[in-house]
Amino acid sequence: MDITEVILNDHHEQRRMFGMLEEIHPDDTEALSSVWNRLRILLEVHAAAEERLFYPRLLKLQKDLIQQESPEEETEDAVHDHNEIRDAIAAVEGHPVGSDDWQRAIEKVNEVNGDHMAEEERQGLTDFRRHVDLQERHTMAVAFLAFESEHAGGGITAQDKDPEQYIRENS
Repeated sequence: MDITEVILNDHHEQRRMFGMLEEIHPDDTEALSSVWNRLRILLEVHAAAEERLFYPRLLKLQKDLIQQESPEEETEDAVHDHNEIRDAIAAVEGHPVGSDDWQRAIEKVNEVNGDHMAEEERQGLTDFRRHVDLQERHTMAVAFLAFESEHAGGGITAQDKDPEQYIRENS
């Protein structure tokens, strides 16, 4: 087990679930609500797990090995992205399920989440595979999965974080 694979598997599941939402007829509000609720929980818990377990270690890795000039930039950007995702998720709740506005709000969540995942896959996950040994990646994967499993049923209370404060607290 490897933290980078766990995160990539979550990304695949998120993409798959956005695809499902696109295929459900707008009149089937019960199915839309159920799939969206599961996806919302996955997105929120995944971001919280990354912020708790992955990004603090990435910060240390960047400081120690990679970006001596600006080690915080990638993590600060990721926390900012998570805030955008949380805000987009919150915007969905203000619209009737299946409505055009609801679908546009879902598309916005998909867009900001997709941008974040692509950047993370190109940068942070690559850095981890190159510089963090498999045993540590395994230990992190176990903790990540345990955190996600613990919160999978009811989710978490989503809360934006100040990226600069996050960097200060986790450096």
